[in-house]
Amino acid sequence: MNTKIIYDESIDKELIKNLKVTIVGFGSQGHAHALNLFESGVNVTVGLREDSKSWMRAKNFGLKVENLENSVVDADVVMMLLPDQVMADIYNSEIAKNIKEGATLLFAHGFNIHFNEITPREDLSVAMIAPKGPGHLLRRTYSEGSGMPCLIAVEKDTNGNTENLALSYASAIGGGRAGILKTTFKEETETDLFGEQVVLCGGLTELIRNGFETLVEAGYQPESAYFETLHEVKLIVDLLYEGGFEWMRHSISDTAEYGDFSRGSRIITDQTKVEMKKILEEIQSGAFAKEWMSQAREGAPFLNQKRAESSKHQIEEIGKELRKMMPFLDAKDIKKDV
Repeated sequence: MNTKIIYDESIDKELIKNLKVTIVGFGSQGHAHALNLFESGVNVTVGLREDSKSWMRAKNFGLKVENLENSVVDADVVMMLLPDQVMADIYNSEIAKNIKEGATLLFAHGFNIHFNEITPREDLSVAMIAPKGPGHLLRRTYSEGSGMPCLIAVEKDTNGNTENLALSYASAIGGGRAGILKTTFKEETETDLFGEQVVLCGGLTELIRNGFETLVEAGYQPESAYFETLHEVKLIVDLLYEGGFEWMRHSISDTAEYGDFSRGSRIITDQTKVEMKKILEEIQSGAFAKEWMSQAREGAPFLNQKRAESSKHQIEEIGKELRKMMPFLDAKDIKKDV
């Protein structure tokens, strides 16, 4: 295997510190990037609309905050950290005409570039630094001194040094401690969407929900069903994370391992894989991106409907009650913690 993982010792960590960096957005990823860069000694500014609820929050962290236009006029590097569905509109209306000539435009996900929602000016260099995890974990791992693996990609190297700049940026947010892998905008975008839809979010939640419903419909207590189909998922995922399939199977009982090998393929069948390939084709062709952007511009009616339906599901209600009884858990409630 010739994959090269890049670490801090191979990176010019001072490069990013000699440049003016603007982070556009201060959400999950935005706050983590801005604070990690700031604590790494980078000259960082947060770009926000003046009526943004995040304005004072960023200020209270000791960060410099400017409106979108002023934040990018003198910036050498501009990192776009806005939701995919609004990024292009804000870029086209506020950023494109104000970003200075020869600057480097960065993204943490390739969606808007790969699907041509954003077309940068010819004078701009374009690259991606994609941490492999949510923003709060990017921030936590940096603060703990570890770091989060990152992907980098260069779409356009106008300045002749874009890859080194991307590596330096990735190092400053903690990626060089954990390892950095080179990729392309196409590969990152398509594999990321596929992983979310088929395994990590769509596939996993449907598997858990259907398992829970099967047990409850058969007459078992919903509390027991919750523990067996949702709560214990973390325990298994931790084993997978630490040592792959073999370590997980080594760590569980022989009974569980036999059930894994003899029954798992009856749930995830050849037909399931056929559907996975269809979903990948929808991603590769751009059909999913067009569908999602069309939905988003209509106010995301399908997404809002499904959020409302899901929040009323029994697994959510019973889970909230059970998590309150777990003193070891920092339980989250979307109605209180967002």
